Amino acid sequence: MAKEPEEEEILEAKPGLLKNKPMLLIIIISVAFLFLMGGGFYFLWHKVTPEEPKTEQKKDEVKEEKDEVKPMYALTPFIVNLADQDVTRYMRITMELELAGEETTAEVEKRLPQIRDAILTIIPSKTAKDISSVEGKTALRDEIIQRLNSFIKKGKITNIYFTEFVIQ
Repeated sequence: MAKEPEEEEILEAKPGLLKNKPMLLIIIISVAFLFLMGGGFYFLWHKVTPEEPKTEQKKDEVKEEKDEVKPMYALTPFIVNLADQDVTRYMRITMELELAGEETTAEVEKRLPQIRDAILTIIPSKTAKDISSVEGKTALRDEIIQRLNSFIKKGKITNIYFTEFVIQ
């Protein structure tokens, strides 16, 4: 009779092991899946993203280009009548021309009467309402740049900065 309880214990132990095998299998598969996902993420992260030194070099180059100060040419102030019909309005405007290079400075100095004439022709054709908004000032700036670049032969004017803009 001593052998019978041992056989019963062995028989009872085997079904318990069989019940735990699916759970154990699920745990092993889950852990393996997590390791594979982690390895895949690590591989993609380090292979897909660009290397840091290359981007830093490009950023430094862009900063150097942006930090480069182009030559400026300050014009004396303009006082002009505006084209308003109902009220007489005056405008005092001072601006600086941003030039493409040093060779353009000599060209601007040589053509200063033409530049002043072009500006004095454009601004009085505008009303206070036309140039009071940001969009109006941008349009005025673009129109002046386009007109001045039409007769400047060496280099070009890249931008205009309004340093004083008063409408009365």
